[in-house]
Amino acid sequence: MPRPISATISLSSLTHNLATVSKQLETACSKNGSKRPSIWAVIKANAYGHGIRNAVPAFAQADGLAMLDFDEALLCRELGWDKPLLMLEGLFEPGDVALLDRHRLVSAVHCQEQIDILAASKVSRPLDIFVKLNSGMNRLGFAPEQYSDAFRRLLALHERGTVNIVGKMSHFARADDDPDATRRQLDLFIKATQGLPGSVSVCNSAATLTPTIWPALPGGPDQWVRPGICLYGASPFDGRPADEFGLMPAQTLAAKLISVSELQAGASVGYGYTFTSSAKMRIGVVACGYADGYPRHAGTGTPVTVDGVRTRLLGRVSMDMLVVDLTPVPNAHVGSHVVLWGQGGPSVDEVAKAAGTIGYELLCAVAPRVPKFAV
Repeated sequence: MPRPISATISLSSLTHNLATVSKQLETACSKNGSKRPSIWAVIKANAYGHGIRNAVPAFAQADGLAMLDFDEALLCRELGWDKPLLMLEGLFEPGDVALLDRHRLVSAVHCQEQIDILAASKVSRPLDIFVKLNSGMNRLGFAPEQYSDAFRRLLALHERGTVNIVGKMSHFARADDDPDATRRQLDLFIKATQGLPGSVSVCNSAATLTPTIWPALPGGPDQWVRPGICLYGASPFDGRPADEFGLMPAQTLAAKLISVSELQAGASVGYGYTFTSSAKMRIGVVACGYADGYPRHAGTGTPVTVDGVRTRLLGRVSMDMLVVDLTPVPNAHVGSHVVLWGQGGPSVDEVAKAAGTIGYELLCAVAPRVPKFAV
């Protein structure tokens, strides 16, 4: 029989989360009489580990999808997606222009080299482009003093028939925890793009869920928000759980107990003996380890549920196994159901916090050897 571990992807939760974000946008916009922004549902990194094949039908009501990998974009088209697809890092080499052209892909442009490639290319129909501003994250994008010239180069390509729509975009570095820093980035964006035409896209998950940012931006479909992690039922905010926003976990990592035993007082568990029992206790071994994508740095106390009862991890996570405290679950036995994160267990954000990382990483890192099922 197969090893007792699996990752279950809830399509209904994905759809619910998109609808929840959309409804919150509509409610916030109705207060100032504007229409809901357009929504790019971000599906990069194989839909944050949930699978492109699952995300495309689940996000059918999105106005567009956004990703990095051209193979993922082409798969979306093969699956029947006929609405916009945004390549968040744009093109990487001249041959990518043909893919943008053939498959009607929207491209970010963040450096002069990409503009040079477009300028030297021929297309069968004009391409839609978003020009990215480095508004303070200092990752990708044109510096503020370079932005206008870069934008006008794209407008010149519009006159030549290479480019169709030219939009403006940036990315917030601290929308999750620093309104003042976000406001400074937004002010810089507005100043650098003043007088330039086109749609706007700046809001990630945290900014999308913070409607006080929007009044300074154009309302309605000319503003494209880019929610990512929140669509998968995790929170972009430290200390604000996803269910506070009405979001549901879309990925559940579950396994079973493969051994139950008694640990004597003074005995230790696992590599390095990082946990030593002060009294006799029952422990269980779970068929899940860091080779499955569970974080090795999760230590004693990390939450887990066994047969629906919340308990804790003990000691160090091994490659293929981890140990849990069965004290709160006296009837637990070999075969008992264990939820590492997701529906019926701790949130992925709780586990990530205990491991000193973020939920994004855990969702993306579930290993290929773990069977995945969509329901």
